[in-house]
Amino acid sequence: MQTGSNVFFSAISLIPPPLQVVIAVLSIQLGAAFAVNLFEVFGPEGTVFFRLVISAVLLGALIRPKFNRNVVQNGKLLIVYGVALGLMNWCFYESIARIPLGIAVAIEFVGPLLVGAFSSKQRLDYLWIAVAFLGVLMLAPQVGTDLDPIGVGFAVLAGIGWGGFVILSKRVNQALPGSDGLVFGMIVATIFMFPFASEAIPLAFENITLFGNLFALAILSTTIPFYLEFSALKKLTPQAYGVLITLEPAAAAVIGMVALGDILGVEGIIAIVLVTLAAIGSTLTQKPTVD
Repeated sequence: MQTGSNVFFSAISLIPPPLQVVIAVLSIQLGAAFAVNLFEVFGPEGTVFFRLVISAVLLGALIRPKFNRNVVQNGKLLIVYGVALGLMNWCFYESIARIPLGIAVAIEFVGPLLVGAFSSKQRLDYLWIAVAFLGVLMLAPQVGTDLDPIGVGFAVLAGIGWGGFVILSKRVNQALPGSDGLVFGMIVATIFMFPFASEAIPLAFENITLFGNLFALAILSTTIPFYLEFSALKKLTPQAYGVLITLEPAAAAVIGMVALGDILGVEGIIAIVLVTLAAIGSTLTQKPTVD
């Protein structure tokens, strides 16, 4: 007799790997749109805290990470990793509280794009960086008018955090087996966010519906995408996976317009298209690096 988790994994294995990544991308952006509706009650910092703590519990129960000497020896790395994870998500949520989801994701996406491009050190990648920056510059006239400058600033910080998170993730994956590092990183991020979210914590237990919404947020934003991407990466090449992930800005734009009523304008749409093209181009032309 199959357990619930076995049925879950069996169902995932029936989905073609490319579609798994697409569903993961859509789930992440749906989660972000869902989070915006919780900001009025919990604020961005409280919403991030609950997403992290619930995700840590769910992933911890499924992955069952081992706390051993290796974890202790890499404690400083995990602390930095967890704080980066918390700050990245906090800045992103502060951003989408002020500017359209698609715009925030497009700006944020430049962070990992820069890391990937500079890591490969190919001349062509500098072209893709220029294309991405051109896209972001398209938004400049709207900053201070249609776009909240604070929201744009938080999106830039989220992008820097995402770039740093990519670098740290590689080191954590080398230090700890499987996905143990991610779970411990989430625990650290939860502890880091606790002081900032302390006032929002009692609110989650006032209404079962509110807690249910937070639980749904964690499932959409972390649990479903994590397992879908984990499953897809077993069969997809890194390049194919990278191209599919570049759909995030476009997915965010569509979901933002449909779910949140975001208005992007011509400049916003062009910016998202240019960042997406730069990300696809960088992924397709990258050569594998040798560590």
